[in-house]
Amino acid sequence: MSDIAIKVEGLGKQYRLGEIGTGTISHDLNRWFARMRGKEDPFAKVGEANDRTKKGNSDYVWSLRDVEFEVKKGEALGIIGRNGAGKSTLLKLLSKVTAPTTGNIKVNGRIASLLEVGTGFHPELTGRENIFLNGAILGMTKTEIRSKFDEIVDFSGVERYIDTPVKRYSSGMYVRLAFAVAAFLEPEILIVDEVLAVGDAEFQKKCMGRMKDVSVNDGRTVLFVSHNMAAVQKLCTAGLMLAQGSVIVDGTVSEAMDKYLEVHEANNGFIERTPAEADYAKKVFIKSAALTNDTGQLISAVNNNASLYLELDVNIMKAGIGYNFSFELWNMRDECIFSSSFFDNEAGKHADYLWQSGNNTLRVELPIRMLKEGNYRISIASVIPTVEILDIFPTELRFHINDVSSPIFVTGEGRNGVIVPILNWSKR
Repeated sequence: MSDIAIKVEGLGKQYRLGEIGTGTISHDLNRWFARMRGKEDPFAKVGEANDRTKKGNSDYVWSLRDVEFEVKKGEALGIIGRNGAGKSTLLKLLSKVTAPTTGNIKVNGRIASLLEVGTGFHPELTGRENIFLNGAILGMTKTEIRSKFDEIVDFSGVERYIDTPVKRYSSGMYVRLAFAVAAFLEPEILIVDEVLAVGDAEFQKKCMGRMKDVSVNDGRTVLFVSHNMAAVQKLCTAGLMLAQGSVIVDGTVSEAMDKYLEVHEANNGFIERTPAEADYAKKVFIKSAALTNDTGQLISAVNNNASLYLELDVNIMKAGIGYNFSFELWNMRDECIFSSSFFDNEAGKHADYLWQSGNNTLRVELPIRMLKEGNYRISIASVIPTVEILDIFPTELRFHINDVSSPIFVTGEGRNGVIVPILNWSKR
């Protein structure tokens, strides 16, 4: 295990729903008696997968079950999944905040965890005192903490409040200091949950840079949980996707993100909605959005040598001028590839274009030949520019592009850039 920072084997965590936890005396005695006889935990048999959207038949749920993976030293592992997938539970088990129900965890090195705002901070102590307290918890000596103290304070940006009790800090100041302590006291393993979302954009950028530096330059291990796909893609070298407490993908970041979108975001190329009472007061209502091929067939995956069209079925509730319909195309890194609108059309360029009441179908071809292989999403809206938002389509269309047309040496995976146009070169 010399090059392995974390090894997880058969890990499981079971909880009991309701007001009573799993740690009642009678249940603990039953579990102990079963272990003494070499029998299986009697309550493990009745546990169900943790699907928060459905009513189950048991009061016991597996937040995690049969989870196995390894993290190498110096690796940055991105852990992704929907809410309730078991990400935070996994980090709590790794951080020894709670104990596993089954399985074991082998850790090689000191762990620093940032699981929620102010993890490990005492509200009555000052920022200065909490730095020393956290350092002591991590096993650091006073001399080591003093040597890093100025760097921690400078990075956190809360120098003016360092001798003020942290109970008076804002949530942003709290997380600034907590992250600075976790990152600069040199643990071998840094675990960060989605707490960074509390900070402002400038601080998030600093944190991402620091975690990258910790992983690449210092050779330390980082476990990072986030719903920000761009941040995961930028920071991490490996990916772990969880769903209902189980590992679905243990591989590269791209593999984990592709599976995440495939499993959770598929909508078969078509979304339709029924107007609510409030929608009848609108000027415009977007009834449906669809992705189709040349023959009008609905599709959610397409080869990049074929054609793909976006079709919008819109209802003009009130005749008027200046109505614009637009969409944005995003990739799985949360980067906007491009946007387009009806105003790009020759007819739409005229500000006095009159929309009559009734149903309309809008169709536009997407330039998929210049897009990389992968998953994409489309957001749709209607506005009167700089005046009024008419309607926002509530759900995004998702689709996948397969690269089948590019020569092997210039495939999308092998070239940099958000788009990968194949251009005609000539020598003169």
